[in-house]
Amino acid sequence: MDAAALAWLALKGIAVAALPLAYVTLSRDPAKYRKLAWVTAFLTLDLIMFGSFTRLTDSGLGCPDWPGCYGHSNPLSAGEAIRAAESAQPTGPVTMTKAWIEMLHRYFAMGVGFIIILLTVQAWRRARRDPTGLTRPSSPWLATATLVWVCIQGAFGALTVTMKLQPAIVTAHLLGGVVLLALLVWLALRETPTPPIAPAARRLRFVAAVTLAVVVLQIALGGWVSSNYAVLACPDFPRCQGSWWPAMDFAHGFTLWRPLGMTGAGELIPFQALVAIHWVHRLFAVVVVIAAGYFLGRAWRLAGLARIARWTLAVLVLQLATGLSNVVFDWPLAAAVLHSGGAALLVALLVAANVRTAQARR
Repeated sequence: MDAAALAWLALKGIAVAALPLAYVTLSRDPAKYRKLAWVTAFLTLDLIMFGSFTRLTDSGLGCPDWPGCYGHSNPLSAGEAIRAAESAQPTGPVTMTKAWIEMLHRYFAMGVGFIIILLTVQAWRRARRDPTGLTRPSSPWLATATLVWVCIQGAFGALTVTMKLQPAIVTAHLLGGVVLLALLVWLALRETPTPPIAPAARRLRFVAAVTLAVVVLQIALGGWVSSNYAVLACPDFPRCQGSWWPAMDFAHGFTLWRPLGMTGAGELIPFQALVAIHWVHRLFAVVVVIAAGYFLGRAWRLAGLARIARWTLAVLVLQLATGLSNVVFDWPLAAAVLHSGGAALLVALLVAANVRTAQARR
């Protein structure tokens, strides 16, 4: 891309950021920094869901270069190249609609990145105003770590395109978005006054950490299912292919570094490998339910955790419903996007639980 196209691309990202920034600036909340942190966390959750929508509509290669679209800042300017690619491969990944979906996702990501830059700058400005740290709610290093992470996440976004949707890169990009959401929720919570917390909550710190780790691992397995298009490998429920233990190929299914739809040796991936990917994700959901159920049972009535526990239960039920819908109703788009959003929301809630249990210890 030339400098002019890059400049127009950057302006589009700033334009996306302008609306939430105006909302925070014009709000009556005196804690502008805290509000901006929460708004950014909400936008990141939306961005994860939009990324899921981009993947599920096969729009990840709608613009097969990065960061622009055929060297332009928008699909309209790249219309000739897009139409030529679509004519050459009518069933291929490039269409005008898919190009717009992909570029809107990139504009959205750039907008979130721009806001995180502002959060980091403001964090350091506050640190300079109060070098003693007596009145500053949080260290600027957490905001700085968030900025570094969003840059890493952007690099994985580029690799997702340049590596032609390689499953390991796509899954890593999903996990990167989840980690970014976790960092922003942590940042926002550090700016939020701590509610009364029951002393017994301190004993749940390890349980909360294990539950969060289990959920993140399940998200990685879910990303592996989605990036390998293995959702419909088990079209029945509760069994798979009419069996409690169907024929599976774990070796090829869980070879991490390989092209999409291929084995590590460059051959077409066998169907049994997709079955293994799907079935492991479904079985591990039982582990998630057990871990989350144990945490919820102990946190349900504790001050400072009870509300988080109730929301976690509601989202967990939503996850089970949307996951089942993906199988029973042949992978409907809305259910699949909600399933991704619910997983990210579970992480946000469990990060909040971990922060609260840590605060109870202090």
